[in-house]
Amino acid sequence: MPASSTPPPEATRLGEISPQQWKSGIAAWLGWFFDGLELHLYTLVAGPLVLHLLATTASDPQVKQKSAYIQAAFLVGWALGGAFFGWLGDRLGRSRTLALTVLTYALCTGLCALAQTWWQLMIFRFIAAIGIGGEWAVGASLLSETWPKAWRPWIAAVLQSGVNIGILFASAIVWLIMPSLQQLFTETGRHGWLQDIAHSAQSLLPRLSPEHLVFLIGVFPALLVYWIRKQVPEPEAWQRAQSAAAPKPHLRDLFRGTVASITWRTMAVCALSLSAWWLFIFWQAQHVRKILVDTGAPASDVTRLVSAAFFAMIAVSIVGNYFAGWLAKLFGNRRAIMLMFWALFISMAGAFIVPRGFGELAWFWVPLVGFFSGVFGLFTMYLPPLFPVLLRTTGAGFCYNIGRVAAAAASIIFGWLAPVGDFRTALLYSSLLALAAAIWAWWLPEESREA
Repeated sequence: MPASSTPPPEATRLGEISPQQWKSGIAAWLGWFFDGLELHLYTLVAGPLVLHLLATTASDPQVKQKSAYIQAAFLVGWALGGAFFGWLGDRLGRSRTLALTVLTYALCTGLCALAQTWWQLMIFRFIAAIGIGGEWAVGASLLSETWPKAWRPWIAAVLQSGVNIGILFASAIVWLIMPSLQQLFTETGRHGWLQDIAHSAQSLLPRLSPEHLVFLIGVFPALLVYWIRKQVPEPEAWQRAQSAAAPKPHLRDLFRGTVASITWRTMAVCALSLSAWWLFIFWQAQHVRKILVDTGAPASDVTRLVSAAFFAMIAVSIVGNYFAGWLAKLFGNRRAIMLMFWALFISMAGAFIVPRGFGELAWFWVPLVGFFSGVFGLFTMYLPPLFPVLLRTTGAGFCYNIGRVAAAAASIIFGWLAPVGDFRTALLYSSLLALAAAIWAWWLPEESREA
């Protein structure tokens, strides 16, 4: 498709958005929705699933250790996916690469249902994460190049809300189906042919558990791939840059000239903040679960209450996305990011500086942290325009997702620092990373209005 010589004037109302822009927006939003779904299926069932695969007791330190390794592998895969698919998106095109990322994470999340050992689960999660990390960079660049520049703070909020709604969907699904799945495996003669299928599957996969079956939900995003390939065109900005005779940039160009300063500054903030956030996401679910177990809550209620608390946090974070967008409209992305990180640090430290009960933690402090996590939505539209067009998904994907490597190391190191079962200490330490991100955000680059 030939690119036009002059771009049309930017839309100022929704009615002026072109069909191509709508298709790009829907594709990116659905990709992010399924990202959120795939991301947190494991987080919600990590404790009982790893416990089942190890065939041990909850007091065994291996449970926390192996859970951390699986989460670390996922975060490393996310980082590698951001770099690899980011590079591919600059060469193959945004739409084509988006379809490949969705197919990767959908199929490999489904394979998690077949895992019979903790290391098999780690491998499947690692490969799925490669697709998820790639989708972030490609989807963000696709929208930054197709939708009006003046709308970026609100587009970022809408896009990040896709992740949050995907997480809510995952929480709701686990909350609704887990009791039924547990009955299939524990009761006899009450569920007919469904129970026969479950028992037949268990004979082929001896370690199969109700938590395994949750991952089958992750296969459905694969159906989105065909529509993306048929309906979503490549952005004109990418087509023009691709057809130009100038040499194409490479990954090493991120660390050359004026781009190098942008790369290092954004990479540092992303590494610190994402480490803080992923430590919180992973360990707070384990901490809330431990509080419930210590109070003698029935096992069937524990998973439902953990899912409900997680649901509340993510629901509040959707409001936080739009609050962050409002701050960005008032003060610009850099100052909004800095303010939100300060608030994220204060809320994380407040949540874990003293022991708190389930009600206080789950219904006030954890949702407060979720509200200020809306800061991460700003990066979707802030990072891509900082880089040249043919280095855009590479730069955004590398800088944002390299933070996953730091988060992977942090999830293991902070787990070592805390005594066995004392997740509150690890969570309190992790708030200091949010503080460091808030300080370092002062040196983030200003976004060019012409980008």
